[in-house]
Amino acid sequence: MPNYNNSFSSKLPNVSTSIFSVMSALAHKEKALNLSQGFPNFESDNNLIELVNNAMFNGKNQYAPMPGIFSLRKAISDKMENLYQVTYNPETEITITAGATQAIFTAIAATISKDDEVIIFKPAYDCYEPTIELFGGKTIAVQLNPEDFKIDWQLVKSLITEKTKMIIVNTPHNPSGKILTKDDMTQLETLLKNTNIVLLSDEVYEHIIFDGEKHQTAALYPGLAERTFITASFGKTFHNTGWKVGYCIAPKELTHEFRKVHQFNVFSVNHPTQVALAEYLKTPSNYLELNAFYQHKRDLFLSLIKESRFEFSPSKGTYFQLLNFKNITEENDYDFAVKLTQKHKIASIPISVFNENTLDTKVLRFCFAKTDETLKQATEILNTI
Repeated sequence: MPNYNNSFSSKLPNVSTSIFSVMSALAHKEKALNLSQGFPNFESDNNLIELVNNAMFNGKNQYAPMPGIFSLRKAISDKMENLYQVTYNPETEITITAGATQAIFTAIAATISKDDEVIIFKPAYDCYEPTIELFGGKTIAVQLNPEDFKIDWQLVKSLITEKTKMIIVNTPHNPSGKILTKDDMTQLETLLKNTNIVLLSDEVYEHIIFDGEKHQTAALYPGLAERTFITASFGKTFHNTGWKVGYCIAPKELTHEFRKVHQFNVFSVNHPTQVALAEYLKTPSNYLELNAFYQHKRDLFLSLIKESRFEFSPSKGTYFQLLNFKNITEENDYDFAVKLTQKHKIASIPISVFNENTLDTKVLRFCFAKTDETLKQATEILNTI
């Protein structure tokens, strides 16, 4: 074997294994209840699974068109029209992706160049910053107040420079479960007026919002829609994260640049699944009933731990709930999460990994996209801590 001298410089020298992989692996090793990584432990609708099987048996097993099959793009366009009364052209403004993370990666890759600045809000989903760095951009992080996770738009305004190329927002917000309001979106719209700043709006949990609140998609605001990549996930919506199918909605000019990268990144996405989803979306109740479905699980989870020593504010969206453990221990959140997994057999995610400078606010994230039985077992454990 030749003696290869590994002398190249890492493009992501500070990136280590994702906390999701770390905690899920630990949960598996310790045979713990896994409320860490964000995936359901119940199956998708059998009707949807049958539709995928039928598509396979009917020969939809070769490459799909690069932007996705037209029937699925049309179904997404119809959904946007029905829910928000906004129109996106399925031919030129909607692209099917291999999950929302690939859509986010591609939008950043198509937009960000060396020394461009991108404003993000922390705690933030952990794919944003490495992708920005990979393409030579600079992350400008805004640490949100851990008490309410509200965005100070005047602070954001002060951070905008001639180098600002993109702002990334996420609503409903992972990991906090907070949602952006109409006031947030109008302030953002005003802030970006007369600029060339692109918006990336991560809306993967759009159908999981509670207490009668409405999803404030960027598509509702003309001054935002004209400059926005909206990314979404069928995996999050229909309980099948392993299928890795999502989409990106953007104006024609942005989609044109998006597809330039997409075609050389994944080219096309799982064909039979696209066929199935196109049919499944024809029944709006398949996604409109999710709010009530997950609110039941949130309410069950919180009702069963109301006498515990954890403090919480009910999640407003997503299928995550933050629990503050400041009344239990002074340990940092990572060590406490490991201890809970090893000693008490329940896994969670420490929030510090999403914060600026790994700020430790004594908070863990728990996923309640689980069967009621699992949630009852989990809360029995949490009540003993």
